[in-house]
Amino acid sequence: MSERSERLINTADRVRRRLLVRGVVQGVGFRPFVYTTAVELALTGSVANDTDGVVIEIEGAEASVREFIRRVHDSPPPLAVVASVEQTTVDVRGGTGFLIGDTRHGGAGRTLVSPDVAICPDCARELRDPADRRYRHPFVNCTNCGPRFTIIAGLPYDRERTSMADFAMCARCAREYADPADRRFHAQPIACPDCGPTLSYLGPGNPARPLAAARELLCAGGILAIKGIGGYHLACAADNETAVAELRRRKRRGNKPFAVMVADLDTAARIVTIDPTGAALLSGPQRPIVLLPRGERPVADAVAPGNPDLGVMLAYTPLHLLLFGLPGDPPGPDVLVMTSGNLGGEPICYDDADARTRLAGLADAWLGHDRRILVPCDDSVVRVVDGAELPVRRSRGYAPLPLALPIAVPPTLAVGADLKNTCAVADGRYAWLSQHIGDMDDLATLRAFDTARSHLEELTCVHPTQLAADAHPGYRSTAWARSHADDRPVRTVQHHHAHLAAVMGEHGIDANETVLGIAFDGTGYGPDGAVWGGEVLVAGYKGYRRMAHLSYVPLAGGDLSVRKPYRMALSHLRAAGIEWSPGIASVDACPAAERAVLEHQFDTGLGCAPTSSMGRLFDAVASLAGVRHVVDYEAQAAIELEGLARGARGAAGRYRFAWHDGDPAQVDPAPVLADVVADAAGGIPPAVIGARFHAAVADLVHDAAQRFAAPESVIALSGGVFQNALLLSSCTRLLRHDGFRVISHRRLPPNDGGIAFGQLLVVGAV
Repeated sequence: MSERSERLINTADRVRRRLLVRGVVQGVGFRPFVYTTAVELALTGSVANDTDGVVIEIEGAEASVREFIRRVHDSPPPLAVVASVEQTTVDVRGGTGFLIGDTRHGGAGRTLVSPDVAICPDCARELRDPADRRYRHPFVNCTNCGPRFTIIAGLPYDRERTSMADFAMCARCAREYADPADRRFHAQPIACPDCGPTLSYLGPGNPARPLAAARELLCAGGILAIKGIGGYHLACAADNETAVAELRRRKRRGNKPFAVMVADLDTAARIVTIDPTGAALLSGPQRPIVLLPRGERPVADAVAPGNPDLGVMLAYTPLHLLLFGLPGDPPGPDVLVMTSGNLGGEPICYDDADARTRLAGLADAWLGHDRRILVPCDDSVVRVVDGAELPVRRSRGYAPLPLALPIAVPPTLAVGADLKNTCAVADGRYAWLSQHIGDMDDLATLRAFDTARSHLEELTCVHPTQLAADAHPGYRSTAWARSHADDRPVRTVQHHHAHLAAVMGEHGIDANETVLGIAFDGTGYGPDGAVWGGEVLVAGYKGYRRMAHLSYVPLAGGDLSVRKPYRMALSHLRAAGIEWSPGIASVDACPAAERAVLEHQFDTGLGCAPTSSMGRLFDAVASLAGVRHVVDYEAQAAIELEGLARGARGAAGRYRFAWHDGDPAQVDPAPVLADVVADAAGGIPPAVIGARFHAAVADLVHDAAQRFAAPESVIALSGGVFQNALLLSSCTRLLRHDGFRVISHRRLPPNDGGIAFGQLLVVGAV
């Protein structure tokens, strides 16, 4: 038989497909997965990264090729996100074996690396194994864990485009890196004690023993700056009242809660109450800060004063685990305060030289290393509501994972809001949100915003042809968009429309659908010039109609009334026709001279803006109940009111809002306020007043749905007020009982951290 005839016989029942796989498919063990799957199915071919994604050529029996494609689409590696698999039939080539090729260049570059991933169980075992060559190595990682987003300069995700380019691999690491059967195959941050980054210590103690010196400092009540994956943290022993109070003083933190870190779930279970969802979140690959009810073992009061919850995260890097100590190490603190390395309101420190300068007055010592952080990234924060995840801050571990869009969007940059800012880019059916940037109230944050925006555009290869911004004329983010538009159109989006579009997009609501949206927050610019925040809207992506809102009351002095809830209480009392009588907690809290100024402002309108804010009403009720008259951080009064209300007993009796028909209808809180004042005067505990008020707001949402929505309609809940777990749970229960479909946030924060996503959808639908 001729060679040509033999080749025809061998290839007659074979097919060959070329696959282009897009999504999060680089740096997540995708090529080893392809290799082992092909070998298992007796297929030949090749796989390589390029700037479009992963390119696979696969050949063999048709049934085996089909099964291979199914596994690639449906069962990729745990950290991968397959957005699409495009396949093309190509000529059969024959041959044996499977090649893992070098990175190819060119293409449109529509792919993305993984977020940073917490240390995996395999690497944690190696870290603890005295017989392993990576025993106690602070930078152990593999394709299933370790830094990604924060060390990458550009795509494709290859070592030379990361900060690991500074470290030449030793021969043993190079062999692992090149072996498709090894779990470190093409793990770009691969390192070992012979060739990887090294620790350094500056401060009291022996610098030749960095971890021991750092642990001794923490035991002695010192404050330690620790270089992590996405920036520096400030740490101290969480059970040392003096150390925590000193950290709070140095950081200018006010009473804003600190998060704490522990080494394992067992320790976490002693300081907080953990349900199965909380346990999964704490120990998952993202390792966010999880807000959970306090447990039996106390931490220092100064960790989270006045808050029934504690923000807890598990150690997510090998360095963190080593700091807590391995068997045989001298004991150290088993619960550490772990807060971002900055002064209040500043961006997180991530550059070594910058950290030495900016943290000089905050830290007693520095535990660092020589692997550069290229992209700063704060810890993510979530809470659990009715067994489901509710994001509060989406950052490390989540950003910049792509989000699917229910409508196609042209290349767009959305600059978000001024508080809790994130930016976002979109092109086609996918959007990418940045990590948490912060409040746009100083030059440093604006610079951080511009850097994050530029890096996101580079990684995604989205070249925006338009910009989306908040309609507030005074927002710094909107001013940035206008000054950097470069002849591109800047389209503005009403704040609460963006909130509702975000939750609609998250749940895949179709382009032609509308929802009844409840948008409750603290501040949002309305087209009538008022400060909105207690809104009932019929909304689609293309527009909205305002059906009802909380009745306007004067906001005197802007942020001054935000910082002093007693001022909002007096405003609401005045609007409700309730006298400022001595004995009302809010009246007594307001100095007489300030009361006189407020009276003049309310009489004349001087320095006042009308507001319908539900967030400000929560502040007012918290003050009237005697819970909090002055706040140190955003929503402190409402958070403390919720915490008390969750534990209330004997809360029978209900408050009711009044409705006034109109276009739009008005929701009058006067009857609620009268009952709150009467209950407080009658000695009803603040917890019971809080519980009755939460029930009244939930009833208000239920009433709005019955008034303005058809049976089985979609009710969308968004805005920062719906970070309130008690309120969100109560509203959801009431609405679902009546057959409404309720959508709320599960992948994005309900606060302004999700605004950019909604902006993309609104401008994309026009």
